[in-house]
Formats: sequence, C-alpha cells, structure tokens
Amino acid sequence: MKPMTMTQKILAAHAGLPYVEAGQLIEAELDLALANDITAPVAIKELQKIDGRVKHKDKVALVMDHFTPNKDIKSACQVKCTREFARQEEIEHFFDVGNMGIEHALLPEQGLVGAGDCVIGADSHTCTYGALGAFSTGVGSTDLAAAMATGKAWFKVPAAIRFELNGALPHYVTGKDLILHIIGLIGVDGALYKSMEFTGDGVKSLSIDDRFTVCNMAIEAGAKNGIFPVDETALAYMKNRFHREIKIYEPDPDAEYERTVTIDLSKLKPTVAFPHLPENTRTEWEEIAIQQVVIGSCTNGRISDLRQAAEILKSKKVKDGVRCIVIPATQEVYLQALKEGLLEIFIRAGAIVSTPTCGPCLGGHMGILADGERCVSTTNRNFLGRMGHITSEIYLASPYTAAASAVTGKLTTAEVLQ
Repeated sequence: MKPMTMTQKILAAHAGLPYVEAGQLIEAELDLALANDITAPVAIKELQKIDGRVKHKDKVALVMDHFTPNKDIKSACQVKCTREFARQEEIEHFFDVGNMGIEHALLPEQGLVGAGDCVIGADSHTCTYGALGAFSTGVGSTDLAAAMATGKAWFKVPAAIRFELNGALPHYVTGKDLILHIIGLIGVDGALYKSMEFTGDGVKSLSIDDRFTVCNMAIEAGAKNGIFPVDETALAYMKNRFHREIKIYEPDPDAEYERTVTIDLSKLKPTVAFPHLPENTRTEWEEIAIQQVVIGSCTNGRISDLRQAAEILKSKKVKDGVRCIVIPATQEVYLQALKEGLLEIFIRAGAIVSTPTCGPCLGGHMGILADGERCVSTTNRNFLGRMGHITSEIYLASPYTAAASAVTGKLTTAEVLQ
C-alpha cells in the first residue's frame, strides 16, 4: 500500500478506499456541512432549484454569525430565509441570536467537529478544525447545496507540505505570530491547494487555541487545509465535548511531502502583517499611528485571546482617539470572560465589548473604517478595503500586540509596555 499523509488517510477512509494519492479525484462521505447567514441562503436557493432535501439533518450546521444581530433589512432577510429553511428541514444544529457564536469557534466548542472528521463549510476559514486532527476545508455555496442533498462532496486529493516545529514560543509570541511568520515565509500562494501538516516536538508546546489560529489562517497561504496531530492537548479539548468516535490518523513515516519547512519556535518574534496582504509581514517598523483596534474573530476571539488582551489592558487606558472593540467569539467565551472579570478590565480601560459576531472582520458592522483610518486587528485578512473605506489600512496581529497598540495609540508590541 502506498504511504499517505494524515490528510490523505482521512480522505481515503471517507471515500471507502484503501489509499489515495495527490491529484486523485474522489467522492467522500461528510461528517458535517456548514454554512452561515451569508452563504446559506445561496445554497438553499440552489437546493430548491432541484427540489432537493437535506439528507442528514444531524450533519448540517447553520450558524448566523456574520451580521448577527441583524444590522439592516437585507441581513434580516438573509437570516429569515435560513431560519425558515432550518425549521422546515428540521436541522438539528441551527444557531441564532442567544445561542450563536462565530462559527469556527462555536462548532469545536459545541463538540460538532473532532478528530478524523471530514468537514466542509461554505466559508473559507473552515480549515480551522484541522487543529483537532480533522480534514476540513471551505467550499462554494453550490457545492454545499449538493453536500446537503447527498451527504457527500468531491475532492482533489491535495499534496502536502510538512512544517516541522521545534522549541517553544517565547512570552508575548502566539500562534498568530507563528502563522503570520509562515505566510510571510512562503507567501499567500505558497501552499496553493496543498495540505499544511504540522509536526515536530514543538507541537506539544502550542495550546489548542494556538492551533485553531494556525489552521484558521492556512487558507491565507492558499492551502486546502491545515492539520495537527492528535495528541494529549487535542484529546483534552475534545473530552466531554465531542461524543462521536475519535479517529486518529497518523502520517506514514515515508509519506510524501513536497517539501519540509523547519521552524524554531523559540526564535520567533511578535509579527504583524502590514497592508494589504497577510504575507507582508514585519517584526520591526517605524511609528505608525492608529485609530482602531479589533480583538476577536474566528481567528482570535477565544478565551485565551481575551486573557492575553486583558493581561495588557489591566490597570491601563486605551489611548484617547483610539477605538478598542473586543468581540468574544461565542456566548460561552463571553460568559467565561465575565466570570473571570475580563470584561470589567476591558470596560475600565475604555474598550467596548460586543456580542459574538464576525462584525468588522469583513467590513460588516460593529467597527467599519473611514477613509484613511488604520486598524490593528486580530482577524485574518487585511485586503484592500476589507474593513471599510478603500483607503483604510489593516494591520494583522496577535491579541497581545493589538492590546498594546490600543494603549499607545500606535502599532506596538506588548514587551514595550513591560
């Protein structure tokens, strides 16, 4: 039997094949198909065109997160369409105001995705779940409609790049800095339609939230998916959350990788992606004044991210003239932050705390940028006009760096404040 990578083994199992190889076209059974309030209505209309019905009502998740609570009439109609569809089709996993959260933080938290799964979502950052040892990737709404009708999806099996991680991250350096470093190293198309597979002794030093962040931004290097091995950290996260069978796939020792990239985590520094691409990374810069900071999103809105921001903002004040917006990724994260006193830290510092939403990440609401404004953000994309006016600028950074920047009113790393 031919040797396979971790991703290839998962795809082979879901295709019912003894092995698969890079470039092969397969049809695979899905464990979950995901859509949100932007992409679901398109998929629903495509499904209705063929008079289709949802085949597996327990294998579809619809999460109202991008414009929720609804920001205008159009977004309200989008959610109404999805809400009515979920009721009609008796979708088990429908998340609306009150129990919703940002999809890629919510689904792992709710135990809907786990090790060995094959997952697609009509959202490009579906690759997040590779942190748990799953194959997960984004698709278009038409593909999602077909998946809801059949329970399957077709894939071209990706080749793989191995990232061997050694050592441990220094204080104030996070998984966000790691993935920005990688994207800066290989470029936004450096892993085009490849599987980014992370291995090495350094993996054990990364928290599960670090891994979610790294896999979340695999798509920003053009990757089909990102994936980590299933170790004690991943198993501990899934315990009492994920109730289906945990299936652990390990790459064969002689699995074929297009190349290996070795990274010493201990040598990484706080890294920022300058406008207007995630690959435009720097660890040093001249003074850059900012007007807004966003701490949240499917990339960095988990409880550990808020703890990092609170560590910096405690007993400090947001600089006059800077708007600091904190967005917990889910209701559970929001409640935990409340219990730990993090929300009080944010508010006393002069920040505002939003209900869970994607909001400003995609220029949706809750923090749109005006002409010429600069924002330090823990989100995942800094494309031209992404957060608002076409002349605005986005600087992607970790929660540590974002919080420090809110205090100084300029792009600043956390150690400067200590």
